[in-house]
Amino acid sequence: MRERILLNDGWDFTKQGQTQKVNLPHCFNAVDGQEGADYYRGRCEYTRTLPKTEGTTYIEVGAANSVAEVFVNSEKAGEHRGGYSMFRFDITDYLKEDSNTVKITVDNSDFEDIYPSMADFTFYGGIYRDVYLITGLPECRFTLDWGRCGIAAIPQKEGEDWKVKRSVRTDGNTDGVSARYTLLDGKGETVAEETCPANEKNISIAVKNPRLWNGIKDPYLYTLKARLIKNDKIIDEVCTEIGFRTVEFDSEKGCFLNGEYIKLKGVSRHQDRYHMGNALTAKEHEEDVSLILEVGANSVRLAHYQQDDYFYSLCDRAGLLVWAEVPVISRFSEKKQANAKSQLRELIEQNINHTSIFCWGVENEITIGGKGAGIEEAVKELHLLAKSLDPSRPTAAAQVMMYPFNGPLNAVTDILGYNIYYGWYMRTAEEINGWLDRFHEENPQIKLCLSEYGAEGIIKYQNRKGVQGDYSETYQAYFHEVYARAIEKTDWLWGSYVWNMFDFGAANRDEGGVKARNNKGLVTIDRKTKKDSFYVYKAFWSQEPFVQIGGSRYINRPAGKTDIVVYSNLPKISLTVNGQTFEKDCDRVVRFEDVEIQKGENTVIARGKENESSMIIEGVEQADPSYVLPEGSFSMVRNWFVDENDNTPCFSLNDRVGALLKSEEISSLLNSGMAQEVLGKKRYIPLLLKLIGPFKIKTLLKIAPIDEGMKEAAVSFITTVKK
Repeated sequence: MRERILLNDGWDFTKQGQTQKVNLPHCFNAVDGQEGADYYRGRCEYTRTLPKTEGTTYIEVGAANSVAEVFVNSEKAGEHRGGYSMFRFDITDYLKEDSNTVKITVDNSDFEDIYPSMADFTFYGGIYRDVYLITGLPECRFTLDWGRCGIAAIPQKEGEDWKVKRSVRTDGNTDGVSARYTLLDGKGETVAEETCPANEKNISIAVKNPRLWNGIKDPYLYTLKARLIKNDKIIDEVCTEIGFRTVEFDSEKGCFLNGEYIKLKGVSRHQDRYHMGNALTAKEHEEDVSLILEVGANSVRLAHYQQDDYFYSLCDRAGLLVWAEVPVISRFSEKKQANAKSQLRELIEQNINHTSIFCWGVENEITIGGKGAGIEEAVKELHLLAKSLDPSRPTAAAQVMMYPFNGPLNAVTDILGYNIYYGWYMRTAEEINGWLDRFHEENPQIKLCLSEYGAEGIIKYQNRKGVQGDYSETYQAYFHEVYARAIEKTDWLWGSYVWNMFDFGAANRDEGGVKARNNKGLVTIDRKTKKDSFYVYKAFWSQEPFVQIGGSRYINRPAGKTDIVVYSNLPKISLTVNGQTFEKDCDRVVRFEDVEIQKGENTVIARGKENESSMIIEGVEQADPSYVLPEGSFSMVRNWFVDENDNTPCFSLNDRVGALLKSEEISSLLNSGMAQEVLGKKRYIPLLLKLIGPFKIKTLLKIAPIDEGMKEAAVSFITTVKK
């Protein structure tokens, strides 16, 4: 019988000629990948001895970013290209009887044939998931060269009946071997069973009246056990958890789980942690799921790559509906298409049994780095590949906000998302309402969600009334309140995904006074601090009664009048400040305006039924400068609120490009890591910019090879840049 041996301990790790002992999971950019764009990207080696094994033996690597080569006793056993999926190699023929050594090289350089090479997250290197030996394999076995366990099991409803449809692959001689498939309920009791010849590839089991997997209400799972039997003896056995459910989408009515309407209230998740990079253990995955459930979400978008198999299992068991996707992102390249298909195939084949997964994402903002010849055909190819591998689930795509409503990519996938940032990168948050109305009016047939939306919130920045572009926790919470209300009232919108659940590493960023990080999370990257925006969604989504005072980190406030915000899902809130009590109705967010605070210590208590929250406000004479974004800090954001006392003129479309390029703000933007990513770090860019200097800005925009949405964004930005 097969045996799995964990190989996480005792590796010799070599980087740039220096060797140290490490245990897996391990990320060699856990620190420098969170400090700036100049993090190490190159080849490293992991080496250790192997325990003695019996018979056919495979090595299994959970993930290594992004090109990995496996050598056993100095002989190459295999190579894997792609940094987020599991891979296995048969190493039997390379093993010796006495002692054996395995070396795994990992290289996270930018390869021209591998996705991603441009994206707003750090490309951490390392063997950052578990490594196993799988040994004791019989001559006839469920294959290790396909999927997780050699079985794809998809429960499907046919009329009023249910069947578990299975695709099975075996290795070796199946003569005289039978296969027995047993479906066990949550108590381990048999509810269905079928025996057939082992070489039968496509079979199904009828199941009467199964208990349905019903999201977070009732995430009920069954276990399918598969055994190969020869001469009445079990020679191989695998098992997988499965659930019975249907998920359907309608462009006018939204989403339906098991025939009942459900609004998918989602968050997106990057997998990295502070000074851990991607090298997470079960503990960190479990904590993330716990926080996602606490905020009241019922869905999660796992962006922008295949994540740990254990995390998908946790979502199965918690009832979280999962959008799974591949890193076909930002900049399209025909040279990467073969790798895109490879990563998509691995994503689907390795995770097809996870009940939580409701769609396969085939691209994210793929036009942001330019359209590129052949882009529509390439995305169609990925869509068709996904449908051929798994006809039971829809495909999905997420478009950058400037992509036109009638763009051809919007007609490729079964369901669609748009990444919208009104209120952060352009215009105001309230404009999301009009955008949703316009999109649905022009495209009533499209099954749409908001696949991303968010604003930066850095917890050290606080004020009474946040303004767009100040990077404050205050404004971030206001932004999300506006979006949460817009989403809630739009019934046809089948779901939404906050960008992001957690702050995450983004090496090319350097803004808001924080390097190498995207600060749009509802929770900080170390998972220690829940921002006010976290409680906005808890108020809108969670059924758990609670009260939370906003601005709990805004302690030093000028004495006099201040505003106190309270988040709660209770109908009435009372606020007591220094013994004086006020009461208001609460619609998830309630503002007590012009509350008087004295110099010195002020006790503030908010109550709703049996729940309460309290804080101490320190009344001070002058505003605390540490709460404000330092002057001169780089910002990707325009502040759309006009300072009436500032008479500095801004650029118009009649100004020359050359004058615009002399602006310190524009120069800083062009030299930022993110701009360099979009421009591709081409040597000819400075010369090109010089040549177009004499053109008027409006002339350049007329001839620029960009779509109307991108031009609109450019105009909105340029006309707020001060001369």
